[in-house]
Amino acid sequence: MGEEATLVVSPINSQETQENDNKNEPKEKVEENALALVPFIEDNKEQISPSKPPPLAPEKAADSGIQKSTGNSNDRDAALVKVESEKRLALIKAWEDNEKAKADNKAFKKLSAVGAWENTKKATIEFELKQIEEELERKKAEYAEKMKNKMAVIHREAEEKRALIEANRGQDFLKVEETAAKFRETGIPKKFLGCFGR
Repeated sequence: MGEEATLVVSPINSQETQENDNKNEPKEKVEENALALVPFIEDNKEQISPSKPPPLAPEKAADSGIQKSTGNSNDRDAALVKVESEKRLALIKAWEDNEKAKADNKAFKKLSAVGAWENTKKATIEFELKQIEEELERKKAEYAEKMKNKMAVIHREAEEKRALIEANRGQDFLKVEETAAKFRETGIPKKFLGCFGR
């Protein structure tokens, strides 16, 4: 195109910004304090060389715009710093919450694993205890049966001994009766009753 365009920096709503500066209120709307880039169209058709910077607007207008915007620039910079700080703090808070949630989940998983391990070990021990109790009951029954058998054997042996004693007593009675019958036939034995005579 035949016309060259350059950009000139000029403040927006200079009257509003001056009124806001007088009120000393914080600038919440950055758009009101922003600088506008207005194209400046030159009528001459000469080309601008790369080594030569483009022509600027009149210096007086540019200087007055920069001077007016320096106060607003500080406020805008402070507001931007505040917004960046709030963003950074929000990101840190979100990261902290996320890490805490991860730590909670990790601890919950470990606690669940410990609980499952404890339950498994308890179940194993209870099973072993039940097996031991069953084994003890079985052995107790076996020993009780053995003791009953021993008692039966002892009782049988005692009965046999009693029967033998009774049989011996019966034989002794028979011998005494036979001897007494012989004495009656022959008379009183002298040697046996000698101590009773005069």
